[in-house]
Amino acid sequence: MSICDCYVNNEEDAVEILNDGFLKIFKEIHHYKPAYTNEINSFKGWLRKIMIYTSIDFYRKNQKHQVIRELDNSIVHTSTNEATGFDKVSYDEIIRFIQQLSPAYRIVLNLFIVEGFSHEEISESLGISVGTSKSNLAKARKQLQKILFRQNQIIGIQNAG
Repeated sequence: MSICDCYVNNEEDAVEILNDGFLKIFKEIHHYKPAYTNEINSFKGWLRKIMIYTSIDFYRKNQKHQVIRELDNSIVHTSTNEATGFDKVSYDEIIRFIQQLSPAYRIVLNLFIVEGFSHEEISESLGISVGTSKSNLAKARKQLQKILFRQNQIIGIQNAG
């Protein structure tokens, strides 16, 4: 479920991806062959790969129905001299911040940073150009930076009160 959560912004879609992924797993389990001697880790990797590609399929299927938000071109700079609340950001908060990204940016960010795909692999998987993959990653980082900046402002207001 944690893999599926990274690719969508609501639990219902994550559950749909999870169900679709397990359906694929149950249909193809008889074809599974361990890729290396540690069968448990090999199986976990196989499951993970299916969930990632099921998430990509879900994105492709729903891409035409989603509205992508435009970003303004301003870059937000935060002071590095001050201690911030980001030192204690939890995994759940990070996932929630990533879920706020627009779908095209979120999927490229997850594939590149979380899954370690190259821009060429992302390009092939999503049917986009390498340049679009790089552009979406840069825009995702800027959008995430804005989200984190807003969160930092909220934390500052709460701590001042």
